[in-house]
Amino acid sequence: MAHTYHEWSVELPGHRRLSVIFWIALGACLVALAVALNIGWLVANWPGGVLVVLGVLAGLTLVAGLVLNTVFLVREIRRNEKHDAFINAVTHELKTPVASLRLYLQTLQSRELDADQQQEFYQTMLSDMDRLQSTIEQVLLAGSTRSKRKRQRIPVDLGAVVQDCIGRLQHSHSLRDGALRFRSEFEEGDTPIVLGNRDELAAAISNLIDNSIKYSDERAKVEIEMSKLGSRVAVRIRDNGIGIDSDELRRVFRRFYRVQGTFRPKGTGLGLYIVQSVAKRHGGRVFGESPGKGRGSTFTIELPLTARA
Repeated sequence: MAHTYHEWSVELPGHRRLSVIFWIALGACLVALAVALNIGWLVANWPGGVLVVLGVLAGLTLVAGLVLNTVFLVREIRRNEKHDAFINAVTHELKTPVASLRLYLQTLQSRELDADQQQEFYQTMLSDMDRLQSTIEQVLLAGSTRSKRKRQRIPVDLGAVVQDCIGRLQHSHSLRDGALRFRSEFEEGDTPIVLGNRDELAAAISNLIDNSIKYSDERAKVEIEMSKLGSRVAVRIRDNGIGIDSDELRRVFRRFYRVQGTFRPKGTGLGLYIVQSVAKRHGGRVFGESPGKGRGSTFTIELPLTARA
């Protein structure tokens, strides 16, 4: 039995963009008017030296205030747009698996199904539960990474974390064999140990791999490479997906930001923000590279190595 609900994407309403344009235009007009009035007043009162100085200061203050007010209004409008898009996306991510679970439970309650059908239903319900749990964990982790409270750190085998993430995502996305390829430059016995929180590191690696899968076509091919860079370990995730423009590469790590375009898979816009937050909390960094649209992308997270406990 197939799902009767469908996926949908949230687009920002056009009137929000018109609102931004309106406030920018109004601010520019007010600044131009203030400058014109100030120049006219200076010309009319040029002989009065003290009045000229006071007029210049008052005019500059007025212009600066108008500019700051316009910038603040535009930033608030854009921030509200992002918040609205995030709320809509999270609502969808929560509502869809709940609706699916309700449908399957009602079917199990009202119909007599054979054992194979029941097992199929149970497997789908478990997948929906995993999706629901993943969304909740993303939201909670995004909030915790903004906290300045220090969390307990222990030596973590990053290689084991990466392989656990690969195995879990291979199963959850039902990928063909070879879709996720892992290669490590660390020799046997040379374990990449990172001092940090295992759950946060797993979330960061999972988000990077999950993004590469979601932004690729049905024949996704993702290569995960782990290498040693002096006293740091680098994990590179390379895909053959839709690629990213150079302008967007500077914005993809912002909270709630999602890559623009017609292809927009499900998500909350928090994944790469979480990755960057986790990397910073562990003394590392993350960055993205892409030759352009349709040519895939590579994301690299670098973390400091520590001595084995």
